[in-house]
Amino acid sequence: MERQRFPAGTRWDSVVGYSRAVRVGQFVFVSGTTGLDASGKVVGQSDPHAQTAQALANVAAALAALGASPTDVVRTRMYVTNIHDWEVEVSRLISPELLVEIEADAVIGGA
Repeated sequence: MERQRFPAGTRWDSVVGYSRAVRVGQFVFVSGTTGLDASGKVVGQSDPHAQTAQALANVAAALAALGASPTDVVRTRMYVTNIHDWEVEVSRLISPELLVEIEADAVIGGA
């Protein structure tokens, strides 16, 4: 089965073979996505709400690039560096400015 990749456009793509999302058949897996804009800058410094909004926009863009949409999402995982911002706390993300990371799994046409 063919595997389609959607690159994140960050330095991690070439360093560790990172992809923002991968589609295999009708399944799309969006990897840890943070609140970075297209130029790689953190949106909403010290603002978990702004970072969450940007991360969700980045997830939606990755889904769209691989033929899916947010309505196809069947599972999400959200990680925060401050437990008061959500339910699952991690000690840190890849950069100290990042406060939120979101993953999503989608099934195209699974309704």
